[in-house]
Amino acid sequence: MPVAATYPGVYIEEIPSGVRTITGVATSITAFIGYTARGLDHRATRILSFADFERAFGGLASDSELSYAVQQFFNNGGSYAYVVRVPKSNAVAAGIELLDGDKASGGKKALTVTALSKGAWGNNVIVDVDHSGVTDSKAFNLTITDRSTNTVETFPNVTMDISKSNFVDTVVNDEDNGSKLVSVTADSTADSTAGRPMETGTVGGDIVLANIKNDKAYTLKVTSDEPANVINDLEFTFIGVGEPVPSSIVGVCRLLETKANLALQAALPGASIRCSPSSSGKGIRVNALFPPELIPAALDAKITFKAGTTDDAAALLNLSSPASVNVAHYWLGLGEAKVAQDKAATFAGADGTVLPKTADLIGSPSLFTGIYALDKVDLFNILCIPDATRALASDPKKLDSGLDPNSVFGAAMTYCKQRRAFLLVDALPQVADVASGVDWISSGLTVHDTNGAAYFPRLKLPDPLNEFQLRTFAPCGVIAGLYSRTDVARGVWKAPAGTDAKLAGVQGAAYALTDGENGVLNPLGLNCFRTFPVYGTVSWGARTLVGSDAEASEWKYIPVRRLALFIEESLYRGTQWVVFEPNDEPLWSQIRLNLGAFMQNLFRQGAFQGKTPAEAYFVKCDKETTTQNDINLGVVNIVVGFAPLKPAEFVIIKIQQIAGQIAA
Repeated sequence: MPVAATYPGVYIEEIPSGVRTITGVATSITAFIGYTARGLDHRATRILSFADFERAFGGLASDSELSYAVQQFFNNGGSYAYVVRVPKSNAVAAGIELLDGDKASGGKKALTVTALSKGAWGNNVIVDVDHSGVTDSKAFNLTITDRSTNTVETFPNVTMDISKSNFVDTVVNDEDNGSKLVSVTADSTADSTAGRPMETGTVGGDIVLANIKNDKAYTLKVTSDEPANVINDLEFTFIGVGEPVPSSIVGVCRLLETKANLALQAALPGASIRCSPSSSGKGIRVNALFPPELIPAALDAKITFKAGTTDDAAALLNLSSPASVNVAHYWLGLGEAKVAQDKAATFAGADGTVLPKTADLIGSPSLFTGIYALDKVDLFNILCIPDATRALASDPKKLDSGLDPNSVFGAAMTYCKQRRAFLLVDALPQVADVASGVDWISSGLTVHDTNGAAYFPRLKLPDPLNEFQLRTFAPCGVIAGLYSRTDVARGVWKAPAGTDAKLAGVQGAAYALTDGENGVLNPLGLNCFRTFPVYGTVSWGARTLVGSDAEASEWKYIPVRRLALFIEESLYRGTQWVVFEPNDEPLWSQIRLNLGAFMQNLFRQGAFQGKTPAEAYFVKCDKETTTQNDINLGVVNIVVGFAPLKPAEFVIIKIQQIAGQIAA
């Protein structure tokens, strides 16, 4: 800001240079839409490697075309992707209802916990509740564990009180910082008499430490309802004559664990208990720790204690009456299913049998499902929908009857136009030769626009889930990875085709094309895969969906269109500062300076034709582009032109003989 000169001397004033550097956006962030074995339903999840995909979506699944496409994307050079999981149509989410007390005593429904996405994966999620360290009678600590991935989420000191900021629904269901495994519903909002969920495990009353003595052998018995009739009135000594007496609740826990676990493991190898101070700090809480890999049904085992045959250690530890006995863990989907009680229903998760259909893949703009889940993604450049051309499991040469590829690709193309993204269109399973390829690209495929490209034929790759036998896949994942690799190595203006465009992991195409057959399909705008000696299988086409010779479109070539999309998105983001600036020559000169610098940088990288900047591009923003009427309307017009590089599709070598030196 201007300096207010008040005294004689020298003043320093900084003057803005007007330079606002425009940064080019990414060019190969790929979005995948389709079914995965697990993961968040209809939520775009960022992944940076296939290991990320395995953690978030369960890795490869034989009925998930998307899982293979993502693997092929990263194998071929991809580095950044979003995945939107579309569950099977009849899939069910696992869930369980938690009570605020013992069922036999009329406990009320307190909290419903449901897996955040549909599928049998939710049956591996367990929930633990404890009241330790909380002072509010409606508060509790919630721990969520996914046993299949060992993911643990903790939500301490959440409450059933809807008026509090730590209300359990608000904390756990928060989209950014909440659970990535489950959602919850506090049933206390419907029944104000319902309390907080009952603690998991067996919780005893307060212990009087002075009553714990070692003058006798104090014994107690432990019983578990699971596995049935294995741990039944198992007796052990808690403290023997003359043994050291614990002086704290923690010491009581350690001693009980030591003695009980010796007896438990003798009866059931691997079985144990875990003891911790109760919420009051004066009693103890005991949880069964039975190995789920050996005894799956014992995840929600209940353990009870009673007096032994000699002196009663159960009373000494206040573990009999009035102890609160509950399951070791609340087990989504499967826990408590063996108990026929209406008050604590369990909902088993199921993957379903019907893979996503046309409407599922397209989704709803208002619900942010299917394609429209990408509305919450800031930027993506390439869209792949391998499920749109999914083949029947029983016949890999027939399209799944629940799919209408033209409807899916049509909606996807409209969306890509809005987002300045590029759609990869896969050939149908039945498009298996040149004749069917001609029919499909000429009349069968109704999607016809600049922001997309079609590829033929489908590719053969080894299937890791079937002893690496060859399986036919839609090529979009491979091609998206190739786009990414080419962009990094050469730039978005380089055609992703040629002998350098090798397809990693591909062991052939579903149909081997000859030069002549390639010559039939290429003029129609259908990009082909070819297999050559030494080079292997490569991408051998670089035309968009409007790339047929008959159309003579200016957007005939993929690199030209993708370069334009890159420039458009970069300038759109890089000129936001212009809004509300004074609309006159000083602004126009800044615009020319900054956009010109961006275009000059591309020119220096070899993105345009021409020997000089004047031949390669121009940026125009002045009184010719912006009239006084435009200024009155609040409009500033910027015209940017560029001379794109076009791929050398046809290399013609002319040879002639030299006749020799003939004297004239």
